[in-house]
Amino acid sequence: MGPIAEELGARFRAGGHELALVGGPVRDALLGREVHDLDLTTDAVPQRILELVEDWADAVWTIGIDFGTVGLRKDGQQLEITTYRSESYDPESRKPEVSYGTSLRQDLVRRDFSVNAMAVRLPEGEFVDPFSGLADMRAGRLRTPGAPRDSFGDDPLRILRAVRFAAQLGFDLAPELTEAASDMAERLSIVSAERVRDGLSKLLLSPDPRRGVELMVEIGAAWYALPEIPKLRLEIDEHHRHKDVYEHSLTVLDQAIELERERGFAPDLVLRLAALLHDVGKPKTRSYEPGGRVTFHHHEVVGASMTKKRLSALRFSKDTVADVSKLVSLHLRFHGYGKGEWTDSAVRRYARDAGHLLQRLHVLTRADCTTRNRRKAAALARAYDDIEDRIERLAREEELNKVRPDLDGNEIQEVLGISPGPMVGKAWRYLLELRLEHGPMSKEDAAAELRKWAEEHGG
Repeated sequence: MGPIAEELGARFRAGGHELALVGGPVRDALLGREVHDLDLTTDAVPQRILELVEDWADAVWTIGIDFGTVGLRKDGQQLEITTYRSESYDPESRKPEVSYGTSLRQDLVRRDFSVNAMAVRLPEGEFVDPFSGLADMRAGRLRTPGAPRDSFGDDPLRILRAVRFAAQLGFDLAPELTEAASDMAERLSIVSAERVRDGLSKLLLSPDPRRGVELMVEIGAAWYALPEIPKLRLEIDEHHRHKDVYEHSLTVLDQAIELERERGFAPDLVLRLAALLHDVGKPKTRSYEPGGRVTFHHHEVVGASMTKKRLSALRFSKDTVADVSKLVSLHLRFHGYGKGEWTDSAVRRYARDAGHLLQRLHVLTRADCTTRNRRKAAALARAYDDIEDRIERLAREEELNKVRPDLDGNEIQEVLGISPGPMVGKAWRYLLELRLEHGPMSKEDAAAELRKWAEEHGG
């Protein structure tokens, strides 16, 4: 528990109140996982909590006080204390209705799963497990403390939490939980977009998001959280090497995560979203050619638009929406590389268009190779090795990430004898293309090329 939790427990007891460590920290400690922040619960109402911690905590915040939660920090440790409570959804509401409870057991029975309904009373350290969470944890099983239909009716987001915990902890869903989640998946439609977004983000950043996505599709929750994914099950990919585009997308997600680890990247939400969504444009672009071949021309363009629309609806940040959409739009660009016939200018454009997403694009493009033909896979890997090597060489030679025209705006005006205006911008863009096509040149040569261009354009 640690001295801070024990000290706080003694403080609440002296004040005539109960306090218990509860939920995730208890579960994680029993699983041998690292525990960061502490969640606690008490019979004290929020105003009383504030009185008890006011001259003890290093900092206190009340952003969640409307839901009965007071946050605080002590000696670098972050804690949240919540009054015993129960919460549920009105059938037509997007927000939970909160009412305070009077006992620890009453508080535990409202929690999502039995493995999160274990507690430790403070300061004495008594272990409280009225719903056999420890036995479920040992069995690798997710159950609800009460009837699963009541639990999902109280908060439909728990359906997504179930698949997230399955992915995060490697647990199986109890049969009655799976049945209730399938029957009640439509209730997710009343949950706010922000809560769904946060649930999906946590799922994708878990150690095994594929398992969570498969469960989400299996129980029907995906139709209300990310409907583009189950739609992929209907599409056969053009190589006829996979069961369908859905399976291919999950494999790309797996391979992107493996490449993340190999390259020392932290779990990357942008990359994982792009891997999962990179082919969502295929259903809308499917067409059949003579001989029965299926094609999906321009699915990357359509997919980027669909991705932008979906992630915006889920209230992802503008930067996340832009970055994921751009990766989806670029994921096929490499396939024009062939056997390395690209000129240096084409390689420069590839890197320039990717911009700050270049390393993620490297990973996504490599992960998108799911062919079972070892010779073809090896050839694609060699080709991408080559383009990465060329990008690195050009970057060293030319500082590719800082590519600018050889003349700036003031120099352009001086060479052409013009004032600020649209012509300067056109000349700047021309010189940038020239730089990308031929590499750096001297200012004298750039000025000569600029005069030639201006004469041809009536300057």
